[in-house]
Amino acid sequence: MKKSSIIGVLILCFTFWGKAQVRNEIRVPDPEGYRTLKCDFHIHTVFSDGLVWPTVRVDEAYREGLDAIALTEHLEYRPHRQDIIASHNRSYEIAEKTARNNQVILIRGSEITRPMAPGHFNAIFLNDCDALELPMIGTSDIHQPIQTDIDFARGQHRTMTFVFVRERSAEGIREALLHRRTAVYMDEKVIAEEQWLKELFEKSIDIEDIKRNEKSIVITLKNNSDLTFHLKKTRHNPGLVYFREYTIQPQCRHRIEIRLENNIQGGDINFEITNLYAAPNKGLTYSYKV
Repeated sequence: MKKSSIIGVLILCFTFWGKAQVRNEIRVPDPEGYRTLKCDFHIHTVFSDGLVWPTVRVDEAYREGLDAIALTEHLEYRPHRQDIIASHNRSYEIAEKTARNNQVILIRGSEITRPMAPGHFNAIFLNDCDALELPMIGTSDIHQPIQTDIDFARGQHRTMTFVFVRERSAEGIREALLHRRTAVYMDEKVIAEEQWLKELFEKSIDIEDIKRNEKSIVITLKNNSDLTFHLKKTRHNPGLVYFREYTIQPQCRHRIEIRLENNIQGGDINFEITNLYAAPNKGLTYSYKV
């Protein structure tokens, strides 16, 4: 009886361990001709002032649905130096095999740490790149275990960068960064150039049905992405009466009604997507003809 119980406990232990590495895919559409990779380019481990081992960072990234990470240890600041004596490349070398096994692209990086000014700088793909027209990048700068900063049970996520690549590789990411094909994803906000914001919105939304009569038009749409879109009505034909504000939730179907007044048969629905930023404090403006 005791032997059977021990075997049962062992089986349960192995079962729970196997289920621990479940990947949570972040569903974001691909712009035309590109593939969207989810990346975090600013991460620390015990090899600078972080609190976790390099392989843990890879496991965290895999579970969260990230495609690529950069371990950016401080060059000049190493508070664990008495306990961990190693090359600046060591965290990358330790994480490399785990990253390869989990198909997480690992990028070699460092954080140049100087007093203010000039302060701290992150460098990835450490050859020279243009000083002007740099890509938009959002990162976590995580030091402790990720779950201590991010409440995944409440649907939170780390700040990350969407990189629009031609190929899923470190070189593909490098090429996209040099050509500024990026977007920052922070909370429910996406910050990018207008062309990328429009593509993300349009490729997230499917118009499933349009019903119309003399008095109204009813649009049924589906948001196939994990992005949220906050809409706010802008200047429009007063004969089209529709929402003042509306939120399109992720992975949901929505029914939007437009009332027709003053013998109007159709026109443009104009709105601002207030959480897609192409400029400071200015959401993406958008029109849809009905």
